[in-house]
Order: sequence, then C-alpha cells, then structure tokens
Amino acid sequence: MNFELILVMITLITGVIWYVDRLVWRPARLKSTTGAKEPILVEYSRSLFPVFLVVLILRSFIIEPFRIPSGSMYPTLEIGDFIAVNKFAYGVKLPVVQTTIIPISQPERGDVVVFKYPNDPDVDYIKRVIGLPGDTVAYLNRTLFINGKAVQMSPMGPYRGRNSGAVMNDAQVVQETLQNNVNHQVLLDLDKTSIDMGPVTVPEGHYFMVGDNRDHSNDSRFWGFVPEKNLKGKAFVIWMNWDQGVNLDRIGKGID
Repeated sequence: MNFELILVMITLITGVIWYVDRLVWRPARLKSTTGAKEPILVEYSRSLFPVFLVVLILRSFIIEPFRIPSGSMYPTLEIGDFIAVNKFAYGVKLPVVQTTIIPISQPERGDVVVFKYPNDPDVDYIKRVIGLPGDTVAYLNRTLFINGKAVQMSPMGPYRGRNSGAVMNDAQVVQETLQNNVNHQVLLDLDKTSIDMGPVTVPEGHYFMVGDNRDHSNDSRFWGFVPEKNLKGKAFVIWMNWDQGVNLDRIGKGID
C-alpha cells in the first residue's frame, strides 16, 4: 500500500470538496429559503482537509517517522527503534513522483539513509551509504574495499544484545573508519559463511548501500545500486524504542 499516494489523494479530494463548497454550494445554501443544511461530506472535508494538508507537508518535505522492522542495521539500529528521517537533507522532492524541485545536498559516505527498494518501490529500506557515484566497491573476506583501498577495521569485542537483539550475541563488533573519517560500528557473524563481491563501479546518479549487520543484510551486494530518485531522506535520531517494552535508553539517541 502506497501510503504517500493515498495521503495525496485524500488531501486533494477533501480540498476540492471544501473549495467547491466555499465557491458554489455554500452561497447557494445561504440564498436558499428551505434552510438547507451543510452535507456531512462537506462538513468532514472542511474539518479534515487542514489536518491532511499539514500531515502531507510535514511527511513529504520535512520529517517522516520510520520503524526498524529487522536486524539488518545492528548494532547501529535495533528492532523496534522508531526513527526520524530528514526529508529535505538531499533536496525537496514532490511527493509520489519524487522529482527534486529544490536541490540541497548529496548523500555522503557513511550516511544512514531510508530509500525505496529498487526491486519494489512500495517497500522502504534503510542502509548505510558506502559507495558514491564513480566509486569502485568490493567486499572480500568481510572487508570493504573502496577505490582499491581496504576500509580500516578495529575489533571492539563480542556483541551483547537484549530482547530481539539477543539472537546476535557473540557476533563480533568492529569499528569501521571510512575514507572521509566517518566512524561507525558493524557486526560480523563469524559462524556464517561470508559472500565475496566485486569489484563494481557505482554509476552516476546511484549509490551503493550496505547494512551494518554485514552477514545478515539484504543490500546492494545482492541486488545492485540505488537510484538517487529513490532516496527518501537521512535518518538522524531515535525517538522511541518498543521491543517487548519501552527501552528508555534508546530515546533521543543520534544515528551515526
């Protein structure tokens, strides 16, 4: 279900009904000698149109909530995290068609981004930007190579998760340092066979996305590049976590 399209259609329909009533139907009712009442459809449209319009503007151009449904971004994001996504970080886009009308900036290597899954645009994915347009990317023996250089990796010890994350206990936490000096942690499951990939060159207008839970992520290593038009925004904060209860220590945590 394309919620964005539904929201646009509902806003448009209620807005048209409200506008036509204001120009045509309401003046006719006021002139009527029979005391015609406002139709219930008009009443609902007049009341709900401003609400739908505000939600549409906020969700399409400013900020959008997103819930983490899987463990592909452990240890950065956990199942049950509710995050906020900056919708204008990479430019202001028209809803539904996703045409950029005001360019602002481009994704940087290391950004955590929500995007439309290229193989099914109705599904949202969240991964980390690893390859920029023109980069050559490879993944060999659990090590990322960007433009022929291995990404620096520093072991941090075994992972200790809770609730849904306990399934990844004893996986190895590793800190990666990308070439723009962006640091983030990833998980390596040494009990699972690693699949090598590449090298591949990222086309212009596309990005190479990888999950932080490297051995449990369906990402660009398997299905290819993400077009720029599919980018929805940059994840920047966790505003709630619900995984068998509320985890207060996750609330307000920034996303690196």
